[in-house]
Amino acid sequence: MTLICTILARGGSKGVPGKNIRPLAGKPLIAWSIEQAKATGLFALIAVSSDDADILAAGQAAGADLLVKRPAEMATDDASKLPAIRHCALEAEAALGREADIVVDLQPTSPLRLPEDIAAAVALRAETGAQSVITGQVAKCSPYFSLVEEAPDGVASLSKTLDRPIVRRQDAPRCYDMNGSIYVWTRAALVDEPSVFYPTTRLLVMPEERSVDIDTQLDFLFADFLMRRRLGAAGDAMVSQQ
Repeated sequence: MTLICTILARGGSKGVPGKNIRPLAGKPLIAWSIEQAKATGLFALIAVSSDDADILAAGQAAGADLLVKRPAEMATDDASKLPAIRHCALEAEAALGREADIVVDLQPTSPLRLPEDIAAAVALRAETGAQSVITGQVAKCSPYFSLVEEAPDGVASLSKTLDRPIVRRQDAPRCYDMNGSIYVWTRAALVDEPSVFYPTTRLLVMPEERSVDIDTQLDFLFADFLMRRRLGAAGDAMVSQQ
């Protein structure tokens, strides 16, 4: 079975300018995702797609197998990511000379995932036969208990209700926040009908500390702190085993 990995990094970040190549715990942000993909040993090819030459150069330096210049129309503020993922996957197939069976997309702004998370998402798709797998974390707000919407007239109410009242969060249906860290598709699903959700989509739940998505300066500082703490803990563990 042939698996390819796509990593898409646009150059026009507004919240954190230059974030995809900004150093996080000593490495360009995008390098963490490339290294995690390589560490799994799952992929026939790892492709980085960007509209930005500096990002592509950073991807090459971090060990990406293929650099894909993203078309300008797929790199605007309003552009959906799905067409760009599909474009990158097709470019990867052309470079390989064969079609992939599975496409995995890693969000470069989610550096705290582990290679084991990627492998688990791929395994979940294989075990269930799902068209796609998404990742998420336990939701902080439940639409059945604490997430509210405001109507045009200003009246606030729960986003979702059930026939029975929910008096404890623990009694509400389980809900999750998508973290965007990992997406897994069958080739047919992504190429023929690009979407996030399909009738058979499955969810891989990740812990909160590995689900940070960098969208603001504060997110970046927090992710840098967590990564440095992880690296420090790994170093301490190695010392204790000697």
